[in-house]
Amino acid sequence: MEYKNPAPTVNVLIIKNNQICLVKRNIEPYKDHIAIPGGYVEYGETVEQAAIREAKEETGLDISIISLLGVYSDPTRNPSKHTISTTFIATTEQDTLEGDDEGEPFWISLNNVPKLAFDHDKMIEDFHNQHR
Repeated sequence: MEYKNPAPTVNVLIIKNNQICLVKRNIEPYKDHIAIPGGYVEYGETVEQAAIREAKEETGLDISIISLLGVYSDPTRNPSKHTISTTFIATTEQDTLEGDDEGEPFWISLNNVPKLAFDHDKMIEDFHNQHR
């Protein structure tokens, strides 16, 4: 019997001084679009470990997870395959960003977030609804 399961992913809203760290993507899907940092959970790691690792890889930031924002599982959220994202809210003491081959990170005001890739607009909406 063969199972076709969704892939577990993480996303991290990294918040500092009313700003959020976003990434301009250099890869498909959504090349040249803006997204919340994140990626796939590797075999043998927790979602929290994956969030910390992905944040470091994509932004250069060491983060502290504050809370769980939510779990996003719409089968159409990623056009390349069915993924389920455990999404966290985190903070950092650092300002300097370092990108990688997947994207270019930048800081932007939480009040000026542009249209985002995937279902990341929903994540931002949920964040604002939880932190009014």
